[in-house]
Amino acid sequence: MPLTRLVVQKFRNIKACDIELSAGFNFLIGPNGSGKTSLLEAIYLLGHGRSFKSTLTGRVIQNEAQELFVHGRFLSSDQFELPIGINKQRDGSTEVKIGGQSGQKIAQLAKVLPLQLIHPEGFDLLTDGPKQRRAFMDWGVFHSEPAFYEAWGRFKRLNKQRNALLKTATHYRELRYWDDELARLADNIDAWRRQYVQQISSVAQTLCQVFLPEFDIDLKYYRGWDKDTPYSELLEKSFERDQLLGYTFSGPNKADLKIKVGGTPVEDVLSRGQLKLMVCALRVAQGQHLTELTGKQCIYLIDDFASELDSQRRERLADCFKSTGAQVFVSSITQNQVADMIESNSKMFHVEHGTIEQG
Repeated sequence: MPLTRLVVQKFRNIKACDIELSAGFNFLIGPNGSGKTSLLEAIYLLGHGRSFKSTLTGRVIQNEAQELFVHGRFLSSDQFELPIGINKQRDGSTEVKIGGQSGQKIAQLAKVLPLQLIHPEGFDLLTDGPKQRRAFMDWGVFHSEPAFYEAWGRFKRLNKQRNALLKTATHYRELRYWDDELARLADNIDAWRRQYVQQISSVAQTLCQVFLPEFDIDLKYYRGWDKDTPYSELLEKSFERDQLLGYTFSGPNKADLKIKVGGTPVEDVLSRGQLKLMVCALRVAQGQHLTELTGKQCIYLIDDFASELDSQRRERLADCFKSTGAQVFVSSITQNQVADMIESNSKMFHVEHGTIEQG
């Protein structure tokens, strides 16, 4: 389901942009600060409803403007071109259109335009706390389990209500009604995440062997509380501790994906270049699993392709993305750095001072 056209207005430093895209590789070539990353950011906004660099809408809208627009056309599975678009106002309001219908939800955008981002800050997935790895798991569960999005949203809302009640409750029975529902949701979320990690592990390990054949990678899922204790029982036992803390200490909101090499966390073993390859392997594994499960192709956004990689590793990564048959957007300072990726149907775009021209 590739994008065939992209229109960007009033976004960052990008001058009015209207480009036709390749269903394969699209290369953005230009010096640092030229607008390459901004264009990838605009595509990401079209699929996620937010920037990957800032949570503040005002920072991505051009200074003199009150709103931004990102519109596109994507090729559906039955080979029809459908328009999609997002409009964001400086006051924070958002309008989403899919197939010409306004009033759509951002989650629906994410469904029709599954994206994977690989960028220089992507090491967070492996080196930071569990939040990034939960997001990694939840991207996959969102695209494979229709009930997940609503269940996870409801769990987070109920958890906030429980935390508020902890400040005033004098006996556990005041929380039991909420905890029964929390436990039901937690069990479902845990089962979906566990199943997803089991499904993706073999795909990820195979790709890691291609990228990093000298290492044996192990992925283990941690659900966020003791594996032998039912969540409903844990909530009751932890009532007094949670009261003292002022919040619910354990639960699916503390889940993690442990990624190790020979029993040691990957950040303690791998170099920066190897960490980047590991992130690439995990992201591509998610995309391949999505295609196997749903038939949808993931779109890959790769910012600063050559960063941290020598020529041999760049070639290895290029071959991997070619084999997916997916649409790929790649930013690079020079054309030479992406030479191994160029194919007959590729498109080259030169970016300078926010102006994008096809080469």
